[in-house]
Formats: sequence, C-alpha cells, structure tokens
Amino acid sequence: MLLFLALCFVGVAIAGATAFVIFWPLTLVHIRDRHAGGEADFGAGAFLAPAALGWLLSGRYRAIGDRSLSGLATPARVALITIFIGLGMAALLWLVSEASP
Repeated sequence: MLLFLALCFVGVAIAGATAFVIFWPLTLVHIRDRHAGGEADFGAGAFLAPAALGWLLSGRYRAIGDRSLSGLATPARVALITIFIGLGMAALLWLVSEASP
C-alpha cells in the first residue's frame, strides 16, 4: 500500500512537471520581451538555470509589479513546488516501505 501511495505522489510530481513545462517558458518569454535588461533577464539557457529557478521559487517576480508576469510566474512556482513535494513524499514513503518488515 505504501508503494502505491508513493507511485501516486510520483504522478503528482509528473502533473507538476507538465504544468511547469507549460508556464515557465511562457514566463521566460514574457521577461525577455517586456523586461529585457532588468534584474530578471536571465539570458539564453535560463530554463533550468539555478539563478532563474531560485528567482522563481523565492517569488522575486512580484517586485517587478507586472500583473501579467505574476499571472504566468505564480503557476510556474506552484508547479515547481508541487514537483519537489511530490518527489519528496514519494521518496519518504519508499523509505518507510523499506524500513517496515
């Protein structure tokens, strides 16, 4: 039963990854087109750049004051958090299943 629940959390992480792949590129394109040269301009290859992901996770996009940017970045942030929580819970349940007799 624990491994089934772990697999369900992997499914939640996959759903988060799907949403992240939809919203994060849209956010990056919005930043490139409307806020070029600013603090949030990460340049080419920013999709998995640690600086860009840290900027997203910390919510620093709110300081820019663009409602359209917040509308794109907030779902990307929620999706990224969902990935981390889903994989973390799956790993935790797997460890518990390994420890139980």
